[in-house]
Amino acid sequence: MRSLVSGGAGFIGSNLVDALVERGDSVLVLDDLSSGRRENLDDALGRGARLAEGSMTDAEFVQSSVTAFRPESVFHLAAQVDVRKAVADPVFDATVNLLGTINLLEAVKEAGGAPLVFTSTGGAIYGEGEGRDLPFTEAAAAEPEAPYGASKLGCEVYLGLYRRLYRLPALALRLGNVYGPRQDPAGEAGVVAIFCGRLREGRALEVFGDGMQTRDYVFVGDVVRALVASGAALSERGVELNGPYNIGTGVETTVVELSELLGRAAGVEATVHHQPERPGEVSRAVIDAAAAARDLSWRPMIDLAGGLATTYEWLAESA
Repeated sequence: MRSLVSGGAGFIGSNLVDALVERGDSVLVLDDLSSGRRENLDDALGRGARLAEGSMTDAEFVQSSVTAFRPESVFHLAAQVDVRKAVADPVFDATVNLLGTINLLEAVKEAGGAPLVFTSTGGAIYGEGEGRDLPFTEAAAAEPEAPYGASKLGCEVYLGLYRRLYRLPALALRLGNVYGPRQDPAGEAGVVAIFCGRLREGRALEVFGDGMQTRDYVFVGDVVRALVASGAALSERGVELNGPYNIGTGVETTVVELSELLGRAAGVEATVHHQPERPGEVSRAVIDAAAAARDLSWRPMIDLAGGLATTYEWLAESA
């Protein structure tokens, strides 16, 4: 199968590319390498995957790449994912996320309408969970607290539009807080990667507020399985499969609990320094993936303790 992966040099994308190459796919990666890393693709490129370097906001680049490759399956992971950058520059966030998605949808439509799986966000789309029914199901009101969540929600609207207007099979996966190997501890990446980096360096973990904020942490290997399962289900069922689908564990974990689990994974007692609470930060977020279990036959397989141990071991070995 010819599979196209936008953002395939990134954390989640490169793990997906490896899985697709492993199953025998011919894979084309579209990535401008602004946050993704070429070295993430070293193994896949050595096994026949190809990298086209360019921006999803460049309509001509996207169109020509898709037209030449004529994918049979598309996975759209390229995005601006830094929430702080989105707040500081919402125009840039919308340009990358919305315009990039529209460019890809247009190109895929013109190239035959291959099934397209889009990675959305379960953490930012629903907004604050405090005082609401948790875990969030897909029927919960979308109340994003930052431009990043709003742009991802806008992308979902366009997916639905192309499905209705052009019969383009497309669905969105609303991911929990993804962690695992290849997540950058020096970037915006996420608290797990940042904490792993600090523990390895023997530094204290910085926790904002009281550390009782909760998130739904899902291992990257489980997310890759969800992406592959979604692509297969779309290929089989087409536009009858709609979405969106939550991809998470349904388990709330506080930052304090996370720091303790990571300390155990690193074989140390984590030292925590509390910093002032960050304004506007969501205090509770957790998602229900029952619909994905029903329609995609997907369930998370890696528990948090095991996933954190794997992640820390990878970071220690790769540093």
